[in-house]
This record gives sequence, structure tokens and C-alpha cells, in this order.
Amino acid sequence: MQVRPLTVRPMTQADAVAVLALNLESEWALSPLDEAKLERAADATELALVCEVEGKVAGFTFVYAPLSTYDSPYFAWFCQRYDDFLYLDRIAVSTAFRRRGIASLMYDEVEAAAASHGRLVCEVFSRPPNTSSLEFHRARGYAEVGHLEAPDGRQTVMLEKPL
Repeated sequence: MQVRPLTVRPMTQADAVAVLALNLESEWALSPLDEAKLERAADATELALVCEVEGKVAGFTFVYAPLSTYDSPYFAWFCQRYDDFLYLDRIAVSTAFRRRGIASLMYDEVEAAAASHGRLVCEVFSRPPNTSSLEFHRARGYAEVGHLEAPDGRQTVMLEKPL
């Protein structure tokens, strides 16, 4: 059986159902996303990417620039501290396609785009802990630059990677 290569491409409206399903599958590590919020989020992004494998959307990510209209306490935290950056808001990979390098490939694309901004920033939940995500980010060179408690009580580690 031949496996089709991984393809990272811009998200389209046709990807909405798959993106919502992926977000729901990973909601414990992200935040809820419905059709209206997806449309608003996608309109405000600098980058909205999906990764296809075997003809299916296997992952997605949203990335925002400082002047975005995106309304998020995490994004606001970074905006208060940095003038130029890209903010990776969310990334999800289907459990059926994990361990195939999808997250790494998508981060490679996002980091390349963020290089002209000097840094890529993101946050990872630390309460409840998302240990695998924290390890992934540390292995890629992300450093802790702060903490933020969300209105729902979840604690986050704020991360930065200078590029």
C-alpha cells in the first residue's frame, strides 16, 4: 500500500467540517470552536493551514499577527509584551494520524513564516497539564516567558521561540 505524502496548504471553507471535528477531538487541550467562531477566527488569521494525508484533513493550525482583531486573553498577553511576532493560537492533529510528523511539518511552515517577525509565540495548558505538548515545544527550542491563568481557571505556560 502506498501512503500519500503529507501536504500542508491554506485552509478553505471546504475544510470547515473536518477542522471542527479535529478541534472537538482535541478540545481538552484547546478551546471550543463552533462554525461562527471558526469563521471569525479564520477571517482574522495571518495563516490558517491544514495538513492533508491520505486524502483527509489530518491537522490544522491558526496563526495571528499583532494587529489582528482576534479576541483572546492569551493573544492580548503577547500583544502587551511584543511588537512583532506571530502567535500560534491552536494546532490539532487527528489521533488517527499522530506520530507521522504532521505537527512538526506544520510548525516548520509556521516558523518559516514567523522568521520575518523575529519570533513565534504560543501557550500550552499546564493546569491541567499537557505534558506531551510542553515536551514537543521544548524540543523545538521554545522557552517559557510567563504564565497566565484563564478565566476558566486553566493555567497556561506562555512560550516564545526567537527566529
